[in-house]
Amino acid sequence: MSAATPTAKRQNMLFLMTDQQRIDTLGCYGNTSQHTPNLDRLAARGTTFDRAYTPTAICTPARASLLTGLQPFEHGLLANYEWNSGHREELPDGLPTFSAALIEQGYRLGHVGKWHVGKDRGPEYYGFEGIHLPGALNVFDDPGYEGWLKANNFPDFHISSPVYTTRADGSQGHLIAGVTDQPTEATFEAFLADQTIAKLREFAAGALQEQDGTPFFLSCHIFGPHLPYLIPQQWYDMVDPSTVELPGSFAETFHGKPMVQQAYAEYWSTDCFTVDEWKKLTAVYWGYVSMIDHEIGRILAVVDELGLEDSTAIMFTADHGEFTGAHRLNDKGPAMYEDIYRIPAILALPGEVERREDRFISLLDFTATFHEIAGADASGVHGRSLLPLAHGDHVEGWREDIVCEFHGHHFPYAQRMIRNKHVKYIANPEGIDEFYDMVTDPDELINVIDVPFYREQVSTMRRAMYRQLVERGDKFAQWLAFAGDIPADERVRPVTAVERFITQE
Repeated sequence: MSAATPTAKRQNMLFLMTDQQRIDTLGCYGNTSQHTPNLDRLAARGTTFDRAYTPTAICTPARASLLTGLQPFEHGLLANYEWNSGHREELPDGLPTFSAALIEQGYRLGHVGKWHVGKDRGPEYYGFEGIHLPGALNVFDDPGYEGWLKANNFPDFHISSPVYTTRADGSQGHLIAGVTDQPTEATFEAFLADQTIAKLREFAAGALQEQDGTPFFLSCHIFGPHLPYLIPQQWYDMVDPSTVELPGSFAETFHGKPMVQQAYAEYWSTDCFTVDEWKKLTAVYWGYVSMIDHEIGRILAVVDELGLEDSTAIMFTADHGEFTGAHRLNDKGPAMYEDIYRIPAILALPGEVERREDRFISLLDFTATFHEIAGADASGVHGRSLLPLAHGDHVEGWREDIVCEFHGHHFPYAQRMIRNKHVKYIANPEGIDEFYDMVTDPDELINVIDVPFYREQVSTMRRAMYRQLVERGDKFAQWLAFAGDIPADERVRPVTAVERFITQE
């Protein structure tokens, strides 16, 4: 795509992202609790993507991929800096970013909320107007938040009735949930919504000018519903636990699975809660999502108030999902299940109608979409624009599967995954590989990697993964060539420096 001139009139963009949100928390993805009316209304005026995936289910690598349009192994930010195990802590200098591309097209950029792309370089380093809020969780001691509380005569942040896991030895484990002694108006999420609304009003003044209006890109990245679930009583008790149906994967036994999954369950002490307690924790998680939906509703109301609905593309997604007890796991980690890799994704364009789309899309496709809306060159982005799908156009050659990667969290651990509409294959160099029949076993409970009936399908998926990894330049392909059943005539083996000096007799 050729770059447009900076003076051309283009759509504004409002990009909304949550952290660690399961798709089954939203009504537009089948939740029947009716606790996400605002996001459901957004979905009703745009395209809802049923097969959206994060490139990796860890905050920093996923967010760095969104910024650069590159796969994690390419940009090199492979872990959150808080639990870094020897990986990079900042993006390499010189990488392309969508922010630089949009600035070249005359866009004004704003960022509110969670950044978490590296350790010290915040949004301002990459051309956004915004404050760097570092880290994985709500920054309750942020001076801006504390000053906002005082200015509005709101009570300080404080937790009551904390819920912790219990370790095998009986000691206190991880904080999972708690009630905050604040009204909804004083929450960190309300603080971020207020900032977003203020920036939206500021940007709208330029964007709505009759001539030479400055288009804007404004992002609001909310830290929740990442655990621990710390929310006011109103939302903590909003969803009746008796209405919660736990996923089938709560029956996980880890039989025939990589041993690390059982170890991770023990790390999180997931089994310390009863079924009823998990229903309550899930209800609290949904309540957290509902509180976020409430704040997003406030933002969307201002979009309409300012008359921006006909000139602004609105997008919603999450960086990755969360287990919330599914597969007897919590948080995210070395297990490439749908719970944490499949993400919500909504694209509402001016003038479009409600659509469902079941083709595979990636978080990187949002990056390509930013470029196309702005008229910027997206040739370096390893994603595809979602605009044709949102317009209902016929699209040739769209991907029929999705490849994801993982590099570790708390400790290094390499994995790759390929999934189509029928099956999923996961390569685990440090444990048994996994293969799931996603039609007969959507909960991914039975690893059929060694079942003879699936032998041919396993081979087909391994080879498909190998070809894509080679095409990407991902050196994980070398492991598949060594340990898998990749035919010799399909292997691409790099020649080492030493081998170049070996002469053949």
